[in-house]
Amino acid sequence: MITQAGLQNHTATDKAARSFLILAMSYLLFGLLLGVISGFQYLLPPFLKDQLSFQQTRPLHVYLVITWIFTAAQAGIYYYLPRISNRPLYWPAGAWLHFIMQLGVSVFIITCFFLGYFGGREYLEFPPLLGVFILLSWLPFVINFFFTLKSNYKTAPLYIWMWSTGILFFYITVAESYLWLFEHFRENIVRDITVQWKALGSMVGSWNMLVYGTGMYVMEKTSGDDKTARSPLAFFFYFLGLTNLMFNWGHHTYIVPAAPWVKTVAYVISMTELLILAHLIIQWKKTMQGAKKNYHLISYRLLSYADIWIILNLTLAIAISVPAWNYYTHGTHITVAHAMGATIGINTWLLMASVFYICKNEKAGLLEKRKPLIGKGIIITNISLLIFWIALLGMGLVKISSKLNNEVFALMMQKSKPWFQAFTYSGAVVLIGLFMLVYAAVKILSGSKTGDADKNQPGF
Repeated sequence: MITQAGLQNHTATDKAARSFLILAMSYLLFGLLLGVISGFQYLLPPFLKDQLSFQQTRPLHVYLVITWIFTAAQAGIYYYLPRISNRPLYWPAGAWLHFIMQLGVSVFIITCFFLGYFGGREYLEFPPLLGVFILLSWLPFVINFFFTLKSNYKTAPLYIWMWSTGILFFYITVAESYLWLFEHFRENIVRDITVQWKALGSMVGSWNMLVYGTGMYVMEKTSGDDKTARSPLAFFFYFLGLTNLMFNWGHHTYIVPAAPWVKTVAYVISMTELLILAHLIIQWKKTMQGAKKNYHLISYRLLSYADIWIILNLTLAIAISVPAWNYYTHGTHITVAHAMGATIGINTWLLMASVFYICKNEKAGLLEKRKPLIGKGIIITNISLLIFWIALLGMGLVKISSKLNNEVFALMMQKSKPWFQAFTYSGAVVLIGLFMLVYAAVKILSGSKTGDADKNQPGF
């Protein structure tokens, strides 16, 4: 049970967590706006060409959306750490140091992009030296995480394992992604591409661990079920997911003449995701029954939509991991559909569930007032995101068809135009829907306190 002294210990940390949440949602909106601008530049190449070219908007969009994912996960973890451990944050000033460092690094990276200073690789296209500062900015977070929890991993719930794994692999994968700076990797194109995709594929796994751990924690507290996060089955799927994090990146390099065993291992491990998919489908009925019963809870509603997107996106991921199909889908917008479905449909919904769970704990009264707006935002975003996702699949299928029929590029682009239009306009509506959610969350978090759910609950 959380004592009054324990609640007081949360105060400083909660302020930092709310600041991280607002920063994270700023990344999301700014990143989506740049994504919409990029979409219009697909339709109208001269659009903002001289002021903000596609070569700038795309890496800016990618960086900001990825940073939204990491920052929102960190915000949730800062908020939950004292409640899980029932002790104050180990280094409260470190949370604010982390915030200042992260904001400073982001401003510097965004400035570099606007000024046209690049030099990095995919996901990390800013000057490579800034990667060092990103790793340094995480150090206060790492110290606070491990020293606050002091966790006994033999009895720790699954989300502690997932957060720990995500932090560890973030450092490993960022370090690997800069191996191209060394001649041994840079001067051998096969080695370079293989290692680079290995690093980036596993980096996605690292943020997935942080996000899914956050989603699991919110699900536990929302549903009142504290057994699932400690069940043997949950740990089985965790270690299966961890294996995929480390090895299934290989489907990105099927076209690279790397060692055959790398491709074989990647394919076999990718296909183990069928077990995860089967498990999700079996659990689907329970999820929908829970969604009907708990539909009034915003966080539960968002988690239910995330489940839908997990099934859709995992099905697509398994399909594009089959070598014979990957030959055609690689380099098409089908791969982009997989990335966008994961980023918005899965990660963003799980993180938004965490955002509104914190809103409920902090200011339940204000959340009730904003529920109609939030509900509309959820529906608008999901419908427009589905159109957006289908449009990307359509573009990919057109490209595959053109390739098989040896059509000229101009004809392929002409056939793709309706899909481009659907993609761009639905993307703009996704931005509107998510803006409604962010606006509601910011108003709640920055408003006067009207109720603290923690004080009314027996504890965590």
